[in-house]
Amino acid sequence: MNAPVQIDAARLAVLWQLSARAREAQTEETLGFVIVNETLSLVPYRQAAWWRAPAPVPGAVAAVSGLPQSDPGAPYVQWLGEVCRVLERRTTHPAAEPSPQAEGDSAGGAATISAGNEPSAGATDPLWPRALTADSLPEALAADWEAWWPTHALWVPLIDRADRSFGGVVFAREQPWTHLEQALFAELGRVWAHALAAFSPRKSWIERAKLTLRAGKHRRRALAIIACALIVPVPLTILAPAEVTAKDPFVVRAPLDGVIDKIYAQPNQRVAAGAPLFALDSTTLASRYALANKNYATAQEEYRQTAQLAVTDDKDRLDMALRKGKLDESEIDLDYTARELARVHVNAPRAGVAVFSDPNDWNGKAVSIGEKVMFLADPASVELTAYVPVADNVDVVPGTTLTLYPKSSPLVSYDARIDTVAYRAEPTPEGVVAYRVKATFTGGVKPPLGVMGTARIHGRWVPLSYYLLRRPLATMRQWLGW
Repeated sequence: MNAPVQIDAARLAVLWQLSARAREAQTEETLGFVIVNETLSLVPYRQAAWWRAPAPVPGAVAAVSGLPQSDPGAPYVQWLGEVCRVLERRTTHPAAEPSPQAEGDSAGGAATISAGNEPSAGATDPLWPRALTADSLPEALAADWEAWWPTHALWVPLIDRADRSFGGVVFAREQPWTHLEQALFAELGRVWAHALAAFSPRKSWIERAKLTLRAGKHRRRALAIIACALIVPVPLTILAPAEVTAKDPFVVRAPLDGVIDKIYAQPNQRVAAGAPLFALDSTTLASRYALANKNYATAQEEYRQTAQLAVTDDKDRLDMALRKGKLDESEIDLDYTARELARVHVNAPRAGVAVFSDPNDWNGKAVSIGEKVMFLADPASVELTAYVPVADNVDVVPGTTLTLYPKSSPLVSYDARIDTVAYRAEPTPEGVVAYRVKATFTGGVKPPLGVMGTARIHGRWVPLSYYLLRRPLATMRQWLGW
């Protein structure tokens, strides 16, 4: 049964004022100053110090009465830190021996405050202040008591409602501590711990989960909810980068070895059938054509002269066949060179959109015969090409549906059906080994050619536990080999 302690109106007002000052403190330094200095208006003492248990520095003396800030290297602060460490350990791991208890005193007043427990139970309550003398400390620390402190001291632990320790405050004076004063400090200790909790870092989700899963009905309910959620069926889906590509495009290749002289078409430009696309450098071929034309004229003249002499001379009649062969060879060379020179200019075999990279990347570039320069695509005939990484493959088969989410249109999506899946994974331009997936759009509206985005491939229904553990289990299996 709690024992009420009488407190007069004046002290109650000071207690209320100190509580308000503690809750209004903007920083830990301001709160520490209020604790060790302004508490003197409620309870008389000669020395006070606040020892902060948590980070940033475990066991640091954060504030000392009468000083703007404590010096960690001062002998008094070092001795005080050792004393507070001992007292804090006794608070979190209370010893069996009882703490000294003082006689309670009473005074007439208009209010009462609960002490939290009977005076004889103060030793078992971790929030109740503990009166100390030199005999309460180990011999190594008690030897220096008289050099730093008066006869009586009081340790006020700072523990919030979540059982987090923020250290404690120690007060020292010549007179013993009364039960009323201990009750006032017990109330202030709760206020100070509540104020310090506002400056402590937020708990991580792991810590909050541990508190939620504490033994009791909350833990059983949480485990039951988690167990039910893990067996809920969900669709096994994967995300893969995708691009809208042309369906059955016409590849325009280099007709012969050479250097590209000029690109007439522009990227994504609509071209009509027969429109010029690009041209190769014709300098070498023009020289060869001129030389072949000259050789053909020479061979033609030689054959004419030999044919005239063959009428009267049998020897020239024999050379006429040789001249005829040389003339035919020159004609073939001239015809071949003329056809090669005509192929220097490449025209569009059909209408479409010219798809290729920057023209500046092709001007002056040497190409080999058959090398792809661009392709002509029909804007109305498009398909979706997705790249499924090997690690994300979930047995994607033709006929599976997928949804394209374009990057340029966050509010638009397009449905498609998978037509083919590559049996062999290949490196993508980004260096990821993936399977190439081709899909046909099923809706009436199709995205423009060249649109890029993310494809969500819909798989079979699986339990949520399998959906969450599929990747970790696959990784463990690769490492462990089972």
